[in-house]
Amino acid sequence: MGRTARSLSGLTRWTYGVLAAYSLLTAAAGVAAWHKYQVLHAPPLPAQPDGSEALPLLNADMWLGNLRGWWSGATLVAVLVFSVWMSRMRDLADLSWPEGQRRSRAWLFFGWVVPVANVFVLKMFVNDLWAAARPASRRERGHPLLTFWWLSILAAGTAGANALSALKHAHTAGQTSQALRQVMQSDLLYVCAATLSAAVVWQLSGMLKKTIREPLES
Repeated sequence: MGRTARSLSGLTRWTYGVLAAYSLLTAAAGVAAWHKYQVLHAPPLPAQPDGSEALPLLNADMWLGNLRGWWSGATLVAVLVFSVWMSRMRDLADLSWPEGQRRSRAWLFFGWVVPVANVFVLKMFVNDLWAAARPASRRERGHPLLTFWWLSILAAGTAGANALSALKHAHTAGQTSQALRQVMQSDLLYVCAATLSAAVVWQLSGMLKKTIREPLES
């Protein structure tokens, strides 16, 4: 059990680190969107023979494009690490309350990508983990923290998809400005979702480790 606890603690720290790095990268992408928004609204520079008046906008485009690319990769990494962490939590939940785990581990992947199911299945998975971490006499699926966490993920995902679609299809400065505002708002939601994810990791890992440790110590 001691080796398992150390392994779990290491994975939990890794998950915290990935979520923190993801939040910082999301904030940086939001700053890049804000910078491009400011460049679009700045007074136009006088025309130059070499076309250098367009450099501020080109630089802003470059930084935004690069950071959005890195952010997309970081999103995949964060989802993967969080899913691995949930799988390890499932190991502990199977020791505490195996009959209460209603979804197979396959949903840790399919739950993110299957339409309709991605709205509720992962929340059910985490609800079952939460119930397994509770004392047998007070087992209850769900908690306000889990509800706010999942709503933040759904809101961020929806807002982010709409914002990137709007930015992709923007053809005028006005449309681009509106899309950039949406991008900045969605980035704020993503940071909130990552913060709440870290809170879920902290609370759930502590509860499950305590639940498994108590019978061994008694």
